[in-house]
Amino acid sequence: MNKITFSSADKMSSSTCHTVLLNTGVHMPLLGLGTDKLVSPDIVHQAVDAALAAGYRAFDSATVYQNESALGQALKKLLPKYWFDSRGYFHNQLDVGYIDLYLIHWPGTQNRSVSDQRNSGNRAQSWAALEELHAQGTLKAIGVSNYTPAHMRELMQSCKVPPALLQVEFHPQLCQDELRSVCKEYGVCFQAYSSLGRGELLHGPVVLEVAKNCGRSPAQVLLRWAVQQGVAVLPKSSNPDRIRENAEIFDFSISDSDMDRLSALECSHRYCWDPSQVV
Repeated sequence: MNKITFSSADKMSSSTCHTVLLNTGVHMPLLGLGTDKLVSPDIVHQAVDAALAAGYRAFDSATVYQNESALGQALKKLLPKYWFDSRGYFHNQLDVGYIDLYLIHWPGTQNRSVSDQRNSGNRAQSWAALEELHAQGTLKAIGVSNYTPAHMRELMQSCKVPPALLQVEFHPQLCQDELRSVCKEYGVCFQAYSSLGRGELLHGPVVLEVAKNCGRSPAQVLLRWAVQQGVAVLPKSSNPDRIRENAEIFDFSISDSDMDRLSALECSHRYCWDPSQVV
């Protein structure tokens, strides 16, 4: 399983460009649109249209999302409407030219047990294939998703091209301190998914209190908590109003005391899958 991210931070004006510098020397937007479960071409088009209008310039997809073709078509139709460069950025189902960032989605092997000893070798082979595509220029940057600290250290010991990014579940109940430390050690960008805990975190009393203190929505607070730490986020929505609201996280700050209160919610709770058992 693989993940694909489109981004074009260099084509944004400085007033809307909130980015993180990858180890490739390219700036990637801190905010992107997640597209999991957005399958209908009409819904994908509506979401992409709203996102581009709100300033998003990064879009995250995956083979298992079954929306690569719809996303590619939406981008090809809508990009000329929003800025001057409508060249292709994806290939395969996306039907465009190259990929800005391509990730290995999972450290295990599809249809094999998490305890299968072949997982490690398969990871190495997959990374070697990405390195070849990176050398050809087909993939501008390569990275991984759902890797643990052990998986990251294993990769760093054998890779020729270091990963530009690691994408994992991250929110106040899963602060991933060790993993963030490993990424910092190796110069790998740390990116969050499931920032809202699949919606469950929106109703927590601490989140609600901080949102009241900031005069913002709980979703904005959870996203701001991440980007205020330099962590890139990929909130998912098909609702144009929520897409716009999720983009309004760069014009306010959370106080240090409220940041600490949110971080104190850490309890190692996952709302998504757990890769720690993959050998």
